[in-house]
Amino acid sequence: MSNQKLMVLIVEDEPLIAEGIKLHLSGSSFVVSCMAYDPDDAIQAIQSNDLDIAILDINLEADKDGIDIAKYILANNPFPFIYLTSYSDSHTMERAKETSPAGFIVKPFNKKTLLATLEIAVNNFAQHNKQHVPDLSVGKINQQIASPLSEREFELLQLIYEGKNNKEICDLLFIAMNTVKRHVTNIYFKLDVKSRTEAIKIARNLMLK
Repeated sequence: MSNQKLMVLIVEDEPLIAEGIKLHLSGSSFVVSCMAYDPDDAIQAIQSNDLDIAILDINLEADKDGIDIAKYILANNPFPFIYLTSYSDSHTMERAKETSPAGFIVKPFNKKTLLATLEIAVNNFAQHNKQHVPDLSVGKINQQIASPLSEREFELLQLIYEGKNNKEICDLLFIAMNTVKRHVTNIYFKLDVKSRTEAIKIARNLMLK
């Protein structure tokens, strides 16, 4: 795995368990980007952050559960997620399986199990994406947008599409963070989007037309 820390979303309505997961991840290649205690907070976190993986408690004390959050992830910019559960009826488990999670963790669990599950999930998702995500074409994208991307902007869009964050883009292209941010802002404007999630989704959709 890369030396770059991987951003994790924890969706768990029991704060003690959420904090326990965060503690397990400390010092590992994963870092908790945000914690959500209910579905609405989870959706907002997904929209506002560049995430690498989510840990979703299936059984949330709310009108939506972890499976509903997973469906939101799949409908927008898909990234890997694993389910956390202590009990579930057969109907709930069937619903969970239909979303093709990257893994399950059953409470109680230990640090070793958590880290192994996360690492396998991220690696498997990356391999799956290489096989199923269409390559980007600057010509095809520029034919469908009002203001064409420059060569450099397309280069950054490709890296965003591959899941690279701003720091990784800086390191790969040997450019300053402010330069990356300026290019990203221009890309968002030209694609008429407001986030990385939307940019990836639009780029993928343009390639499938």
